[in-house]
Amino acid sequence: MQIKVLGPGCPKCHETEKLVHEALAEAGVDAEVVKVSDFQEMAKLGVFATPAVVIDGVVKCSGKVPTKKDVLAWLGK
Repeated sequence: MQIKVLGPGCPKCHETEKLVHEALAEAGVDAEVVKVSDFQEMAKLGVFATPAVVIDGVVKCSGKVPTKKDVLAWLGK
């Protein structure tokens, strides 16, 4: 599983990345977490509002910080 956290590095982006790591640890799921800050890469993924989370190529949220409950649901936990 690959999880991309998209954002330029703002506080909300850092919070989103932290939540993803916490949810992975809580769920016991092994995944590669990649930070994407390049706007061209974000546009290729169809994301124009950050922070955003992309799991295995599917945009799960964009323009807001997800809750840990949201992330756990995306992980299937």
